[in-house]
Amino acid sequence: MRKVGFGLASLIPLVAVAANAAPKKPSLELLGTYHTGIYEQGAAEIVAYDSRTQRVFVVNAAATTVDVLDIRNPATPTLVATIDASALGDSANSVAVKDGLVAVAIQAAVKTDPGLVAVYDSGTLQLLKTFPAGALPDMLTFSSDGKSIVVANEGEPNDEYSVDPQGSVTYIDLKKGLNKAVVHQIGFSQFDAQRDALLAKGVRLFGPNASVAQDLEPEYLAFSADGKSVYATLQENNALAKINLKDRKVEAILPLGTKDHSLPQNAFDPSDRDGGIHIGNWPVNGLYLPDSIASYKVNGRTFLVTANEGDSRDYDGFAEEARVKDLKLDPVVFPNFAALRADAAIGRLTVTRTLGDIDNDGDYDAVYALGARSFSIWDENGKQVFDSGRAFEDLVAEIAAPDFNSDHAENGTADTRSDNKGPEPEGVTLGEHKGRTYAFIGLERQSGIVVYDVTNPTQPEFVDYLNNRNFMVDTTLEDGSVNPLAGDLGPEGLVFIEAHCSPTKKPLLVVGNEVSGTTSVYELRFR
Repeated sequence: MRKVGFGLASLIPLVAVAANAAPKKPSLELLGTYHTGIYEQGAAEIVAYDSRTQRVFVVNAAATTVDVLDIRNPATPTLVATIDASALGDSANSVAVKDGLVAVAIQAAVKTDPGLVAVYDSGTLQLLKTFPAGALPDMLTFSSDGKSIVVANEGEPNDEYSVDPQGSVTYIDLKKGLNKAVVHQIGFSQFDAQRDALLAKGVRLFGPNASVAQDLEPEYLAFSADGKSVYATLQENNALAKINLKDRKVEAILPLGTKDHSLPQNAFDPSDRDGGIHIGNWPVNGLYLPDSIASYKVNGRTFLVTANEGDSRDYDGFAEEARVKDLKLDPVVFPNFAALRADAAIGRLTVTRTLGDIDNDGDYDAVYALGARSFSIWDENGKQVFDSGRAFEDLVAEIAAPDFNSDHAENGTADTRSDNKGPEPEGVTLGEHKGRTYAFIGLERQSGIVVYDVTNPTQPEFVDYLNNRNFMVDTTLEDGSVNPLAGDLGPEGLVFIEAHCSPTKKPLLVVGNEVSGTTSVYELRFR
């Protein structure tokens, strides 16, 4: 297990200490891990916690099941039951728990068909109700008062890109109870006539022959502070959507802009063929393309935290990825284009070929990388108030140089992800303890967890990093199963358990790791 405490904070660029910082700093300590033994099949993805039963519900996507873990003793998480939803669809994609109800998002056998939401009793695990959702329900969550469920329906196309359903958000109104719930499907068709205006603002719309409603793909959701609105990450579109639940319509599409990697605070390592760690500045624009999103309230205002993973459309019928060396660069904009295209420069950097030919003359006047290798904080209007810049790569380079920018499926892969999203932040959750708010960000490829104090959204403070991964062993055994000594690989879903809800009466963090098929429980300790 590799770990760094608060003492490293001064080494991380763009990290300012909040003026009202608490006297004690938190750190993560591993308590226990549940092993499925299943390798690289999504056996532990999204996690949710039920304080009534002190159980953790873990999505096993490939098996269309939800594992139920007893964590009354967090040192020994124990499988006590499994919810089998395979009769309802092809894949379980997300799980959420509130007030004794367990909601599971289930993808249809044909992913372009509408999916559904199944609701179970958290104690008996009995199926109580199902509700229709949109195509490819990818994430769902309850409102804080438990009176609604919202679902992000990604609406991905089929592999040939011949069928492309509309993205949407399902709003299940539970105010009158589960049996009298009202379901609303909220789509984006109102924006079909605004395509040119959205493109001009920076929203990515590029699916072949797709309308705006087909092109927008909600990935992850978070409620506003007052519970009246929901924000959705539109990952491939590099934007957020704000949904008004009272009016049951999308209120706004908020483009996120790009990150200038030529600035010192945004330096990164763009090559897996440069002989090691070389974090520097390059004429590259980073697309944020956030996956997870979480929200919190500061002085009555909503702030949004995103993990800027990056994602691309890669189908048999359409693929956007290219390497810089495969693009024709404008010789006026890039007079050193030959040097830039070298493997040790940015030649092997994965970029999109859908952007950059600004003057439509057949060459690229700008290059756009997929993902920003950071986490960001935005206000309720989608204005960025903080970005962690180069901090994640600097952090890993400082304390884990031999394993810098490794892949999550295999050890001995240092630097192999530098050309493609680096440490790849994907999951994020927030937790509050004694008046402080903390962000926990999972680095999917590096497999570590970064902790920031985000109490002041404009001046987050780095406080801890833990990586429960053993880089010194093979990740698999001879039979192809995961090596239990390898630790956690590929953190996907994270959930924070407040002290008053915790079986130990201390704050906990639970992380589902999709590659290693492990679920780990950590305690947030203060020193």
